[in-house]
Amino acid sequence: MQRFKALLPQTTFSSRTLCSHRRAFSAQPNYAEREDDDDSQNQILVEGRAKSRAAILNRPTSMNALTTSMVARLKRLYDSWEENSDIGFVLMKARGKAFCSGADVVRLYHSLNEDGLQIKQSLLGQAEEAKEFFKTLYSFVYLQGTYLKPHVSILNGRTMGCGSGISLPGMFRVVTDKTIFSHPEAQIGFHPDAGASYLLSRLPGYLGEYLALTGDKLDGVEMIACRLATHYSLNARLAMLEERLGKLVTDDPSIVEESLSQYADLVYPDRSGVLHKIDTIDKCFCHDTVEEIVEALEKEAAETCDQWCLTTLRKIREASPLSLKVILRSIREGRFETLDQCLVREYRISVRGISKHVSSDFFEGVRARMVDKDFAPKWDPPSLKEVSEDMVEQHFLPFDELEPELVLPTALREPYM
Repeated sequence: MQRFKALLPQTTFSSRTLCSHRRAFSAQPNYAEREDDDDSQNQILVEGRAKSRAAILNRPTSMNALTTSMVARLKRLYDSWEENSDIGFVLMKARGKAFCSGADVVRLYHSLNEDGLQIKQSLLGQAEEAKEFFKTLYSFVYLQGTYLKPHVSILNGRTMGCGSGISLPGMFRVVTDKTIFSHPEAQIGFHPDAGASYLLSRLPGYLGEYLALTGDKLDGVEMIACRLATHYSLNARLAMLEERLGKLVTDDPSIVEESLSQYADLVYPDRSGVLHKIDTIDKCFCHDTVEEIVEALEKEAAETCDQWCLTTLRKIREASPLSLKVILRSIREGRFETLDQCLVREYRISVRGISKHVSSDFFEGVRARMVDKDFAPKWDPPSLKEVSEDMVEQHFLPFDELEPELVLPTALREPYM
């Protein structure tokens, strides 16, 4: 319990961010904002305010799932706004009941299958649409994580998968009583990406490993407690908060912070929540292999008869065995890497994951959970003991000369750590 109390810092509502920021911009003449000629204009809306801009995710019927064109438009807008000295700060929010459910993996699944790609033969020239999505997404995450202006994300609703990657690296992260955060990628044979190995690996203790391997959820209060979010506001007060932000004429982070704090609520996690299991999580998820984690959970369940242990074991056993091992290594490596290094590694894992070069678990997981919805995936390999070290290693190897690596502008935008 003492360890849990350490998760409730006095800086809960401060402007501390998972990444550092160095300077703000002053207001000067405006630039013309570039418009797109595709559907992304309707899927990413823009609100102009006194000295700020708001990007609005607008695919509510798809839980604001991201497509390549949406992320490309976000990146163009953010690049333009950062250069525009007439804009002091930037805000991101969404329409509908979800903030962002992550990537549109069903669309990706159908695109790859309909193209009839023979991906097992070679990575070269295959799944170009998917690779373009990952490149565009990860480039935007890096832009977000190194953005020079104050940024406010309002995560009102479900925030899943790469929905956290496009929002959490920013300076201010506002959550509400409607916020639900999760990384369920292991359940579809994929891995937490878009900077997730950077963000999750920096959570207290081994909470990041737990969330990544089980896909368990955090609510807004829990996100505040573990510093994924900076401010908590009730959904009913968001309109007043946004009205206040819209009237600001500033590029000063401290003034944005002060306005956010005026509508912030002091909250504490429910005693039934997962953060009150932090000691057990650390005890079981500190091990070096997934097999040892499972063994520790089984031992804990036998000794304590704790239903939480049994539920956690069930979630792990439902996931792709290969993904579990890839995810654990990814999170562990992320602890010692900068944001850009994590994104480069995640790009390799993602391309290998959709290539069928090692396994077809991504396609099988999406089919079982999101297309046919029989919830009975046939994983390959089907068990942890059948996942070889070489299969895991294949996901992390640098590409050969035929397949380009992800290139990020680290010389222009200083990476962190």
